[in-house]
Amino acid sequence: MKPPPRYAGQRYWARPLPGFGDARARLLLVGLAPAAHGGNRTGRMFTGDRSGDWLFDALHHAGFANQATSVRPDDGLRLRDAYITATLRCAPPLNKPLPDEIERCEPYLLEELRLLERVRVVVGLGRIGWQAYLRTRKRLGLPRPTAAPRFGHGVATRFDDGMTLLACYHPSQQNTFTGKLTRPMLRGVFVQARRLLEGV
Repeated sequence: MKPPPRYAGQRYWARPLPGFGDARARLLLVGLAPAAHGGNRTGRMFTGDRSGDWLFDALHHAGFANQATSVRPDDGLRLRDAYITATLRCAPPLNKPLPDEIERCEPYLLEELRLLERVRVVVGLGRIGWQAYLRTRKRLGLPRPTAAPRFGHGVATRFDDGMTLLACYHPSQQNTFTGKLTRPMLRGVFVQARRLLEGV
C-alpha cells in the first residue's frame, strides 16, 4: 500500500497493535481496527487520524484523557480510567474485516477482558466493536444481558453482573462527514459513561 503524499517518506509501524490506556480502567472502548494511515502508521490506536481527533476530543471532554488530541505515541496523551482496544489488531484491506480475521484476533481481546478486572462500562465503537464485546462475553461465560441487545447510538445494554455496554457510532469519516455522527453525539456517549461510573 502506497502512503498518501502527506505521509510520503514516513516509516509505518505496519505491525499488529496492542491496546493502550489505564490498566485499572473502569471504562473500556472496543473499536474496529487500526486505521491504515492512523494507528497502522503511528503505532498507537486512533492516533494520527481524523477518527482519533474526534474520539480524543470526546474522551477529554468527559475527563477520560488529559488532552484532546492524539498525533503520535510520544505526544503526552494519557488516558484516565479508560482503556482502548480493537476487534482487529491490523488494518484490514478496504477497512472491511473478514470473519476469519476477527476470529484470529479474538484471543487478544479475550485476554484483555480477563486482565481488565475493574471495567464496569464498555463502549462499542461501531457495530463490529459492539458485537465483538458481546461475543467475547459469551466466550468467557459471563452473565447474559438483562434484555435482548440492540445496536443504536447511545443505547445501553445491561448485564446481570452490573456491566453496561453502550453502543456508539464509529467516529469514521464516513459517519462524521455525512453528519450521521456529530461531536455532541460522540461527547454525549462518554458523558453517559462517566455518569454510569459515578452512579449519577
